[in-house]
Amino acid sequence: MRKILRWFTPLIAVGVAVFILFFLISINSDKASVALAPLEHKSDVVAEKPQQVWLNHFSKTEKLGYFYPVNEVLIQVDLNEKIVEIKPTIYKLSAALIDPYQLFCLKEELKRHNLKYYLKKDKNGTELLIYSKEREKLDSLVEVLKKYQISATVGLYKEDV
Repeated sequence: MRKILRWFTPLIAVGVAVFILFFLISINSDKASVALAPLEHKSDVVAEKPQQVWLNHFSKTEKLGYFYPVNEVLIQVDLNEKIVEIKPTIYKLSAALIDPYQLFCLKEELKRHNLKYYLKKDKNGTELLIYSKEREKLDSLVEVLKKYQISATVGLYKEDV
């Protein structure tokens, strides 16, 4: 049994080497390159009819020895007209938070009401700010926050100019 195992390993190595040799020869043969032909680029270009555009008339005209090198267009804009911009009314809910439990309760209620919020932390404590266009939603949130003993106020939001 030992004699068979001693000769078996070199036989496998020689078999693998012969396989790799035939594989490399078949990959690098010249027959494959002779059978290849260069690719031809076939392009069928369809010429579209130029559309009649009134601006093209100006680029083709010649009057008094002058022709238009580019298309010219005159646009009049009345800049004296006042643009009235309607700004939506934005409301601000602010609530001072004292302890982490109030913050937890507040976050859960905000998830229920689908409101985005901003926490402002400073040396005086944590304050929650909510900006919304719907006053009714903010008023209902203030009523819910009273159950958790969180005092909140709703007012108009004024930007710092």
